[in-house]
Amino acid sequence: MTIKVFIADDHDLVRTGIIRMLADMTDIEVVGEASCGESAILGVKQHNPNVVLLDVNMPNMDGIEATRRIKQSHDNIKVLALSSLSSSPYPAMLLKAGVDGYITKGTNIDEMVRAIRKIHAGGRYFSHEIAEHFAQNYLQDSDDPFATLSEREKQVLLMIVNCQNTQEIAEQLFVSPKTVNTYRYRIFEKLEKLGIDSDVKLTHLALRHGLIQSN
Repeated sequence: MTIKVFIADDHDLVRTGIIRMLADMTDIEVVGEASCGESAILGVKQHNPNVVLLDVNMPNMDGIEATRRIKQSHDNIKVLALSSLSSSPYPAMLLKAGVDGYITKGTNIDEMVRAIRKIHAGGRYFSHEIAEHFAQNYLQDSDDPFATLSEREKQVLLMIVNCQNTQEIAEQLFVSPKTVNTYRYRIFEKLEKLGIDSDVKLTHLALRHGLIQSN
Protein backbone atom coordinates (compact mmCIF):
# COMPACT_ATOMS: atom_id res chain seq x y z
CA MET A 1 0.00 0.00 0.00
CA THR A 2 1.33 3.43 -0.96
CA ILE A 3 1.52 6.02 1.84
CA LYS A 4 0.24 9.38 0.57
CA VAL A 5 2.21 12.25 2.14
CA PHE A 6 1.45 15.97 2.19
CA ILE A 7 4.32 18.36 3.05
CA ALA A 8 3.86 21.79 4.69
CA ASP A 9 6.92 24.01 5.23
CA ASP A 10 7.43 27.71 4.55
CA HIS A 11 10.90 27.13 3.07
CA ASP A 12 10.86 26.16 -0.61
CA LEU A 13 14.26 24.48 -0.39
CA VAL A 14 13.18 22.30 2.54
CA ARG A 15 10.02 21.15 0.75
CA THR A 16 11.90 20.50 -2.49
CA GLY A 17 14.63 18.56 -0.67
CA ILE A 18 12.16 16.35 1.20
CA ILE A 19 10.13 15.69 -1.96
CA ARG A 20 13.27 14.63 -3.87
CA MET A 21 14.45 12.34 -1.09
CA LEU A 22 11.06 10.69 -0.65
CA ALA A 23 10.80 10.16 -4.41
CA ASP A 24 13.18 7.17 -4.06
CA MET A 25 10.77 5.38 -1.70
CA THR A 26 8.52 2.98 -3.63
CA ASP A 27 5.90 2.88 -0.85
CA ILE A 28 5.64 6.68 -0.38
CA GLU A 29 4.01 9.23 -2.70
CA VAL A 30 4.03 13.00 -2.11
CA VAL A 31 0.55 14.16 -3.16
CA GLY A 32 0.80 17.86 -2.33
CA GLU A 33 2.64 20.67 -0.60
CA ALA A 34 1.95 23.99 1.16
CA SER A 35 3.96 26.93 2.47
CA CYS A 36 1.78 27.90 5.45
CA GLY A 37 -0.70 26.42 7.92
CA GLU A 38 -3.80 27.79 6.20
CA SER A 39 -2.75 26.37 2.82
CA ALA A 40 -1.93 23.07 4.52
CA ILE A 41 -5.47 22.74 5.85
CA LEU A 42 -6.92 23.41 2.38
CA GLY A 43 -4.44 21.02 0.77
CA VAL A 44 -5.22 18.23 3.21
CA LYS A 45 -8.91 18.59 2.43
CA GLN A 46 -8.18 18.47 -1.30
CA HIS A 47 -5.64 15.60 -1.40
CA ASN A 48 -6.74 13.50 1.62
CA PRO A 49 -3.22 12.22 2.47
CA ASN A 50 -2.39 9.47 4.95
CA VAL A 51 0.39 11.48 6.60
CA VAL A 52 1.02 15.24 6.86
CA LEU A 53 4.64 16.29 7.38
CA LEU A 54 4.17 19.67 9.05
CA ASP A 55 6.67 22.38 9.96
CA VAL A 56 6.05 23.83 13.43
CA ASN A 57 7.08 27.41 12.59
CA MET A 58 5.16 28.81 9.65
CA PRO A 59 3.70 32.26 8.87
CA ASN A 60 -0.02 33.14 9.20
CA MET A 61 -0.84 29.94 11.09
CA ASP A 62 1.73 27.87 12.98
CA GLY A 63 2.01 24.09 12.98
CA ILE A 64 0.36 23.76 16.38
CA GLU A 65 -2.89 25.40 15.31
CA ALA A 66 -2.77 23.68 11.91
CA THR A 67 -2.37 20.29 13.62
CA ARG A 68 -5.33 20.99 15.90
CA ARG A 69 -7.59 21.89 12.97
CA ILE A 70 -6.46 19.01 10.77
CA LYS A 71 -7.13 16.54 13.58
CA GLN A 72 -10.53 18.08 14.31
CA SER A 73 -11.74 17.52 10.75
CA HIS A 74 -9.63 14.49 9.72
CA ASP A 75 -8.87 12.41 12.81
CA ASN A 76 -7.75 9.49 10.61
CA ILE A 77 -4.88 11.51 9.08
CA LYS A 78 -1.53 11.20 10.84
CA VAL A 79 0.55 14.31 11.55
CA LEU A 80 4.34 14.25 11.78
CA ALA A 81 5.71 17.55 13.15
CA LEU A 82 9.02 18.82 11.80
CA SER A 83 11.05 21.58 13.44
CA SER A 84 14.53 22.87 14.16
CA LEU A 85 13.31 23.50 17.72
CA SER A 86 13.05 20.68 20.23
CA SER A 87 12.79 22.73 23.43
CA SER A 88 9.84 23.42 25.73
CA PRO A 89 6.98 24.02 25.29
CA TYR A 90 6.75 22.85 21.67
CA PRO A 91 6.72 19.05 22.18
CA ALA A 92 4.05 19.11 24.88
CA MET A 93 1.89 21.60 22.97
CA LEU A 94 2.10 19.55 19.78
CA LEU A 95 1.20 16.38 21.64
CA LYS A 96 -1.89 18.04 23.06
CA ALA A 97 -2.76 19.35 19.59
CA GLY A 98 -2.75 15.73 18.38
CA VAL A 99 0.53 15.03 16.57
CA ASP A 100 1.45 11.40 16.03
CA GLY A 101 5.18 12.06 15.80
CA TYR A 102 7.79 14.81 16.08
CA ILE A 103 11.22 14.91 14.43
CA THR A 104 13.82 17.65 14.15
CA LYS A 105 15.16 19.11 10.92
CA GLY A 106 18.50 17.47 11.70
CA THR A 107 16.87 14.08 11.15
CA ASN A 108 18.27 12.08 8.23
CA ILE A 109 16.06 10.70 5.48
CA ASP A 110 16.18 7.12 6.80
CA GLU A 111 14.79 8.20 10.17
CA MET A 112 12.17 10.41 8.51
CA VAL A 113 10.97 7.46 6.43
CA ARG A 114 10.86 5.24 9.53
CA ALA A 115 8.78 7.89 11.29
CA ILE A 116 6.34 8.16 8.36
CA ARG A 117 5.91 4.40 8.14
CA LYS A 118 5.51 3.96 11.88
CA ILE A 119 2.83 6.60 12.41
CA HIS A 120 1.01 5.42 9.26
CA ALA A 121 0.89 1.96 10.85
CA GLY A 122 -0.73 3.44 13.96
CA GLY A 123 2.32 3.99 16.15
CA ARG A 124 4.06 7.10 17.43
CA TYR A 125 7.55 8.34 16.62
CA PHE A 126 9.78 10.89 18.35
CA SER A 127 13.36 11.61 17.36
CA HIS A 128 16.12 11.25 19.93
CA GLU A 129 16.27 15.00 20.72
CA ILE A 130 12.53 15.13 21.35
CA ALA A 131 12.52 12.01 23.52
CA GLU A 132 15.44 13.45 25.51
CA HIS A 133 13.50 16.67 26.00
CA PHE A 134 10.52 14.76 27.41
CA ALA A 135 12.80 12.90 29.82
CA GLN A 136 14.48 16.09 31.02
CA ASN A 137 11.18 17.89 31.39
CA TYR A 138 9.74 15.03 33.39
CA LEU A 139 12.72 15.11 35.76
CA GLN A 140 13.20 18.90 35.92
CA ASP A 141 9.87 20.59 35.41
CA SER A 142 10.87 23.40 37.76
CA ASP A 143 13.51 24.61 35.28
CA ASP A 144 10.85 25.52 32.73
CA PRO A 145 9.83 29.18 33.18
CA PHE A 146 6.74 28.54 31.04
CA ALA A 147 5.44 25.59 33.10
CA THR A 148 2.76 27.69 34.82
CA LEU A 149 1.24 28.88 31.53
CA SER A 150 -1.83 27.18 30.09
CA GLU A 151 -1.60 25.64 26.60
CA ARG A 152 -3.46 28.60 25.08
CA GLU A 153 -1.23 31.08 26.92
CA LYS A 154 1.85 29.28 25.56
CA GLN A 155 0.41 29.46 22.07
CA VAL A 156 -0.24 33.20 22.38
CA LEU A 157 3.26 33.69 23.82
CA LEU A 158 4.81 31.97 20.79
CA MET A 159 2.81 34.20 18.47
CA ILE A 160 3.86 37.34 20.37
CA VAL A 161 7.57 36.50 20.22
CA ASN A 162 7.19 35.73 16.51
CA CYS A 163 6.13 39.38 16.03
CA GLN A 164 2.41 38.85 15.45
CA ASN A 165 0.15 41.66 16.62
CA THR A 166 -3.05 41.35 18.63
CA GLN A 167 -5.34 41.45 15.58
CA GLU A 168 -3.35 38.77 13.75
CA ILE A 169 -3.38 36.49 16.79
CA ALA A 170 -7.12 37.01 17.26
CA GLU A 171 -7.84 36.11 13.63
CA GLN A 172 -5.74 32.94 13.75
CA LEU A 173 -7.27 31.71 17.00
CA PHE A 174 -10.82 32.81 16.15
CA VAL A 175 -11.13 34.91 19.31
CA SER A 176 -11.61 38.63 19.93
CA PRO A 177 -8.68 41.04 20.36
CA LYS A 178 -9.95 41.59 23.90
CA THR A 179 -9.51 37.87 24.64
CA VAL A 180 -5.97 38.00 23.24
CA ASN A 181 -5.16 40.94 25.52
CA THR A 182 -6.50 38.95 28.46
CA TYR A 183 -4.07 36.14 27.61
CA ARG A 184 -1.25 38.70 27.30
CA TYR A 185 -2.06 40.06 30.75
CA ARG A 186 -2.05 36.55 32.27
CA ILE A 187 1.28 35.71 30.61
CA PHE A 188 3.02 38.80 31.99
CA GLU A 189 1.38 38.32 35.38
CA LYS A 190 2.73 34.76 35.65
CA LEU A 191 6.21 35.74 34.43
CA GLU A 192 6.43 38.92 36.51
CA LYS A 193 8.70 37.24 39.09
CA LEU A 194 11.27 36.78 36.30
CA GLY A 195 11.18 40.51 35.54
CA ILE A 196 9.26 40.02 32.29
CA ASP A 197 7.16 43.15 31.72
CA SER A 198 7.49 43.81 27.96
CA ASP A 199 7.43 42.04 24.61
CA VAL A 200 11.17 42.68 24.25
CA LYS A 201 11.99 40.93 27.54
CA LEU A 202 9.57 38.13 26.66
CA THR A 203 11.39 37.63 23.36
CA HIS A 204 14.77 37.53 25.12
CA LEU A 205 13.43 34.89 27.52
CA ALA A 206 12.13 32.86 24.58
CA LEU A 207 15.54 33.10 22.88
CA ARG A 208 17.37 31.95 26.01
CA HIS A 209 15.15 28.89 26.33
CA GLY A 210 15.20 27.98 22.65
CA LEU A 211 11.58 28.77 21.78
CA ILE A 212 12.76 30.88 18.88
CA GLN A 213 16.06 31.25 17.09
CA SER A 214 17.93 34.46 16.34
CA ASN A 215 18.40 35.23 12.66
